[in-house]
Amino acid sequence: MSAPAGPRVLRVLVVDDEPLGRRRVVELLGEAPDVEIVGTAADGAAAVEAIRRDRPDLVLLDVQMPKMSGLDVVQAIGPAQMPATIFVTAHDQYALHAFDAAAVDYLVKPFRDDRFAEALRRARRRIESESRDRLHEQLLALLRGGTTTPVPVATAATDASARPLERIAVQMRGRMRVVPVSQIDYITASGPYVELHVGTHRYVIRESMQHLEERLDPERFVRVHRSAIVRLDLVDTLLRGEGSEYQLLLKGGVRLRVGRSRREALERRLGRTW
Repeated sequence: MSAPAGPRVLRVLVVDDEPLGRRRVVELLGEAPDVEIVGTAADGAAAVEAIRRDRPDLVLLDVQMPKMSGLDVVQAIGPAQMPATIFVTAHDQYALHAFDAAAVDYLVKPFRDDRFAEALRRARRRIESESRDRLHEQLLALLRGGTTTPVPVATAATDASARPLERIAVQMRGRMRVVPVSQIDYITASGPYVELHVGTHRYVIRESMQHLEERLDPERFVRVHRSAIVRLDLVDTLLRGEGSEYQLLLKGGVRLRVGRSRREALERRLGRTW
């Protein structure tokens, strides 16, 4: 009776335009068992050439690269020919694209060694046990805008990026949590970050209020101050203070300031809502 075969060797291509980024991934792969690095690529064009030539099982693919992004690489190869992919990104907002695309996983820089190992394990499981057809269909859905709602990416289709957000990716201790927009009570600005208030929980992401305001559904959310956006169905009362100062009372008791330049627009919105 022959001995059972060991784990298959995973043939991996590393794509990152930053030398330090490539080196770190290569070093981590070097510590992993049953992994063969078939090559590295410093830009999208080289990645496309290497994928077609070397046919790796897995690609660790940087999303943000000049001239040709990671998503451009997927577009050039085509979903039916694209190997299993782990997207790598330096910005949280791009992670949701990878999550929705169900590329095997995503990594947000800087990532910890254990998070990398987890992504690699997940990749191996997916490659060995799941249908490649499912991966190809999900990548195709990503390129076409799909049925999911992605966070803006420079190379995303215009009609897809114009859709209101339905989920926001939040990086927490090396992991990503997806917060449904429908559960957000209000959003406040905190320097270069914004805070998503969901019940008693608070999630911090690096994003601008202007960008979020543009991506949120205007029928559900309204900006009441330069530092505050609220969900309309949680508004209880518009309160007038001293002089021309106004506050918004939300169901649950939270009070938020209303900017002078936004009060009239807010009143119109509330009139249409009630």
